[in-house]
Order: sequence, then structure tokens, then C-alpha cells
Amino acid sequence: MEYKISKNKIQIFGKEDFSPEHILECGQIFSYEKAAGGHYVVFSTDKKAEIFETETGYEIVAENPTYFESFFDLQTDYAALKAGLLRYEILKEPIKFGHGIRILKQDLFETLISFIVSANNNIKRIQLILNRMREKFGTKMSGYYAFPTRKQLLAATEEDFSALGAGYRSKYLFKVLRHVNEDVLQDWQILSTKSLREKLISLAGVGPKVADCVLLFGFGRGDVFPVDTWIEKMYLRFYPAEKNLSREKIRFNLTDEFGLLSGYAQQYLFFFMRSGL
Repeated sequence: MEYKISKNKIQIFGKEDFSPEHILECGQIFSYEKAAGGHYVVFSTDKKAEIFETETGYEIVAENPTYFESFFDLQTDYAALKAGLLRYEILKEPIKFGHGIRILKQDLFETLISFIVSANNNIKRIQLILNRMREKFGTKMSGYYAFPTRKQLLAATEEDFSALGAGYRSKYLFKVLRHVNEDVLQDWQILSTKSLREKLISLAGVGPKVADCVLLFGFGRGDVFPVDTWIEKMYLRFYPAEKNLSREKIRFNLTDEFGLLSGYAQQYLFFFMRSGL
């Protein structure tokens, strides 16, 4: 995919390997909105980007275009990646359907907090809670609020998180903020996926599925396969001979099959299944 960066804009040429709808609606991020004009607005840490469709592709308008070059993983050749995945029969329709998906490179701290909030939750409610969190504790920017830092969130009580709508997750948010900070998460980058997964699961509010989401969408580990209800349904559909397996066994089987491309396969399959196809 070709693209060009200027002072406050990224021009993307072509639509086959980049679709804001596919990228933002596939369950990997909650910090976005669809504006009145129909274009998407994305928020990450204290930054904002607006994505507009053009005749030849898309334009990403932002004050920090190089940040969003990395955020949208624009340097990765998704055409080649998809070509490699298409040798798996079960991925042919999902890749055709979600051809514009790219796995985002999100901020570690924001990803961890967001996916703790996401546990047993729906997207609209997750977005509502995170928006309230920004407005209550984040720094006011130009027309939006930044995602709060750990230091800012340390001022919050369990009752504060409960008032935001976090429910039983409030105690987990309160605890995890006292166990890790942004620097600790960065230090964990050097760990193997297995060791890093164990570290994450040791944190309050982080189960296997949340840990795998943080590994994939924050740490960029492609050798994980988050398993939720939609992936369980997918497994029953495409692997009908293997019934009554635990989510952990499903995860093991799928990462064994797809290896370092597991995370990419998961996103195409998840987006496809959730769309009711």
C-alpha cells in the first residue's frame, strides 16, 4: 500500500488494504467515533486523527502524522500478509469481507485500562465509560479530552470508577493502577509472549481473554488468539468435529495452527462472525 506523509496529513492510495470501518469496528479499539459528516475520528493518548475518504483512498488528518503512521501500522505489507493467510480455507471469506483491517499499535497503558473496562461489557457501554473517564480525569485538549495518565487516575477512588459506570470492574481498576505504571509496561516489552501473558494475568481484572487482547493490540504480539463468544461460535462452525472444548484449549489449538499470524487470523474471523455472516 502506498502512502505519503505531509505536515499534518497522511494520504493513503488505494482502499483494499486500509478501511477505517474495518479497522475501527473490528473490536480492537473503543476510542473512536463516527462524526456527523460520516468520517471517523480516532483518539489515542492525547492525540486525535480524522479519517476522510477520497476518490483514490483516504486522508488521515492529524497534528502528529508520524505517530499515526505507526498507530495504523502503515509500514506493514498487509497484501503479503493476507496472501499468506489465504492458504487457510476458513479465512478466504473473512479476509474478503474484512480486507481493510489493520491491527493498530496502541498505547500500552490505555490498552490495558480499556480492556479491563471491556470485560463482560458491550462496545457502546465501554465507550461511554472511557469517555467519562477522559472527561473526569484527562487533560482537556482542543475540542476533546486526552486519555488520563496513571498519575491522573491514581486520584480516583473505587467510588469514582463506579460513578463512571465501571461496576464491579471499579475495584480492578483501582488495584491495577497501584501495581503497574507506564514504565513497567514498557519494560515488559522484552519478555516472551508466554512470560508476558503470565504477568498480565497476574493483574487484577485481567483474565486470559483480556490478556490476549492487550498482547495483540498493545504489545503487538501476533502469536496470540483472543477467544470470546464469537470465536467459540466460529470454532463450532469451522471445526465441527471438536466440540465442548474449553476456551483455553480453543486458544491453544488456534495459535498452534496459525502461529505468528494468529492475531491477524483472529481479527478477520472475529469481524466476520460478529457481522452475522
